[in-house]
Formats: sequence, structure tokens, C-alpha cells
Amino acid sequence: MTDTPKILAFAGSTREGSFNKKLVRLAAEGARDAGAQVTLIDLRDHPLPLYDGDLEAAEGLPENATRLKRLFKEHDGLLISAPEYNGSLSGVLKNTIDWVSRPAEGEGRLAGFAGKVAGLLSASPGALGGLRGLNHLRQILSGIGVLVLPEQQAVARAGEAFDEQGRLKDATLAGTVTAIGARLSEVAEKLAR
Repeated sequence: MTDTPKILAFAGSTREGSFNKKLVRLAAEGARDAGAQVTLIDLRDHPLPLYDGDLEAAEGLPENATRLKRLFKEHDGLLISAPEYNGSLSGVLKNTIDWVSRPAEGEGRLAGFAGKVAGLLSASPGALGGLRGLNHLRQILSGIGVLVLPEQQAVARAGEAFDEQGRLKDATLAGTVTAIGARLSEVAEKLAR
């Protein structure tokens, strides 16, 4: 058993220029600097149909859902930057959670989420930075057994918050974001012992 925590990092957006993809990359740096092994994925590379119990009954889990669940199971922590769509989380993020939560034969309940810890972030063009969506995401993850860090960061007015290189212009804010990644690494390491 290794003491190096493994963190799966992703944004709940598939948009190429997503503010949340930029934000999760910065938080992932904080996790790496704290000693974690970070796997950064793009949900665009793992397309899934909308969750449908009839489809699951007829065909089983889609191949990408199986791959994603394997990734979730292989990692100690989840670092998620979640856009806010109409006051809640994005459909692609909720759909990912729904498919990964489905049991496969011989697996325990919620195998992709059991024993995980999560760090949450959000970036939005709005004045609240996606905070309402983070509240919903926190509730969903807590309800399926994920320990969610109390620290979180919502970046408001995201269109003005990043420079051309995808870095946050505000050094204090950037420090808070990388600190969430570092804290996730620390807690994941302790829980993995």
C-alpha cells in the first residue's frame, strides 16, 4: 500500500474553453504539490447516454460508464470543478454521477464513491460564482457516502478572473484554489491509511 493519495480531477463541463476546466487544473497543481498523484480527465472523452433504467436493463452499463467507474474506484479522492446551470449542477455532471453510481455484478453498493473524499470548486460568469450549484453537488455527494471537504471556492465573474494562460489573476484567490487541492491530498492520504 502506498502513502501517495490518488486524486481524480475533472470539470463538470464539456465545453472546450470551460472556466471550470481551467479552475480544476489549478487545484490539481495544489494536490500534486502536496504529494498526490493526480489524474486529470475531461468528461468530453467519456460521453454517456442520458441515464435510463430500461437501457441499463437491456444493455448493462455503457462502456464509458464502466471506464469511469473504474477510474473512480482506483482513486482516493475526487477534485471537481462544477459549473452552475440554472441554479444547479450541469446535466453532464449529474449524468456522470448517476451512471457511476450504478452497481455491477459482485460490487458493493456505490462502489465508485465508497470511502471517497471530495474537494469542490466552481467558476461562473455570475456574481455568486456557481455557489448554488456547489450546494446541490455537496448534497448529492454526501448522500451517496462521499466525505466532502468543508473548504470550497466559487469564482465569480469568471470571464474576467482568468488571464490568457488560464491562470487566476488574483493571487489570493489562486492560493485558495491550490490550497483546496492540497487539503484534498492531505485528507485523502489520511483516509487511505
